[in-house]
Amino acid sequence: MAMHNAVRLLGVSAGVVILAGCTSPFDPPANTRTTTRLTMPANQAVLDSAYRHAESQDSTPVSTIQIDTSPESYVRYALFNSPAVEQAYQRWRAASQRLPQVKALPDPRLNIGFFLNEVETRVGPQQGKVGIQQTFPWIGKLRDREDAAAKGVLAAWYQYQQTQLRVAEQVMSSLHDLVYLDEAIRITKENYALIESFEEVVRARYRVGAGSHPELIRVQVAMGQLEDRVLGLEALRPAYVASLNAVLNRHPQADVPAGIALANAVASDDAEQIAQMAYEWSPVLHSINQRIEQARIETRVARKDGYPDLTIGIDYIVTDEAANPSIAESGDDPIILGFGINLPIWREKYDAKVRESIARRLSISREFDAQTNTISAQVYQAWFEHTDADRRVRLYEQSLIPKAQESLSASLAGFRTGDQEFLDLLDTERTLLEFSIAAQRARADRGKALATLNRLVGRAVPTAPTPPTTDSHPNHTDPIPSEVKP
Repeated sequence: MAMHNAVRLLGVSAGVVILAGCTSPFDPPANTRTTTRLTMPANQAVLDSAYRHAESQDSTPVSTIQIDTSPESYVRYALFNSPAVEQAYQRWRAASQRLPQVKALPDPRLNIGFFLNEVETRVGPQQGKVGIQQTFPWIGKLRDREDAAAKGVLAAWYQYQQTQLRVAEQVMSSLHDLVYLDEAIRITKENYALIESFEEVVRARYRVGAGSHPELIRVQVAMGQLEDRVLGLEALRPAYVASLNAVLNRHPQADVPAGIALANAVASDDAEQIAQMAYEWSPVLHSINQRIEQARIETRVARKDGYPDLTIGIDYIVTDEAANPSIAESGDDPIILGFGINLPIWREKYDAKVRESIARRLSISREFDAQTNTISAQVYQAWFEHTDADRRVRLYEQSLIPKAQESLSASLAGFRTGDQEFLDLLDTERTLLEFSIAAQRARADRGKALATLNRLVGRAVPTAPTPPTTDSHPNHTDPIPSEVKP
């Protein structure tokens, strides 16, 4: 009989455990549910052109990623190695693990009891009981919890995208600053070589009595100033390299060679069009939208928390043989099927929970409005900086620098014939130097503002290529006319 009782106990317990592991009977069938599904792309393409990055489905090992002279390679390397990107990715993964937690039923409860004093019954004394209970939440509560968690996962995914965009912007900004510095060093060295050739001419004229000592001193002072400027720019380069390497998650002194080829592109849309694109594509706004929907669903969950949950249980009472074995049903073990509900009578806490979720949703909605205004203002500011820098680039490259070059050629010709003072020649050369460096600064500002626009929009904004410069290298504008070069 004991073996028989044990077999029956195991059978009943297994059946209840299986029942407890099933979906709540109060939820709709799976084929009729409207649970939010995560449709994350297997190979995300959040960034276009310079902002292209293969996601985790890419089979390329991180250790084999190579950096060349293209900005795309630097962005790709940063997105694979940046701690900030990894942090955002792991935050999304952590959020995704909430789904199997919130959609599961509460753990079943196993109860075991022993009668300290046997309860004598007609069919025999009762020794103890074993029971198991499973609670089933109110209709649709598990579905709503899963939907809310799914919205939270989507919000974390958009935050992950925004982190990628921010890192890409930092890389492009650092590259533009570094290219500007390299160009400033190159231009200053070329001007130093030019002044050095002037010094040889002045020294030769001074030897034969055709030149003056003050002219020689002036050209030597100019050489000293340019030499100091070159040394200062070269001393600044390690700091710029360290800033770039920090985004790339490399050693601060890791080598970054010169010659990085940056595209000279200008946004083809106006500020209003770009702002509209940001409203549509910005991961920041998408993330807040998902959080609003999450709070809206959590309000439904809060209301359903005030409804009773159903608990189903089975109790199995272990009964020994009766004193008179001839009694019918002697030793039979009773099985009790029980039902129960919790009584949510303390309404204030449930009402407060609903009010809390509503207030949270309204707060996030106001955050969305504030963030929309902020992004709009930032788009207009970045667009102004971008177009203003492009205006300065065109002014220097198409007007001021050609005129300064022409003036330098004329001053040099006049100096050679004795019709021009050397001081005028020196001033013309200094003006050309400042124009040339200012043009490179404007180029860098234009590219940095474009990177900011890409980050604000959430993808690369439409651009048009700028007219090619006289030099074959996209970052070079030769400041010194060929007839003036030493």
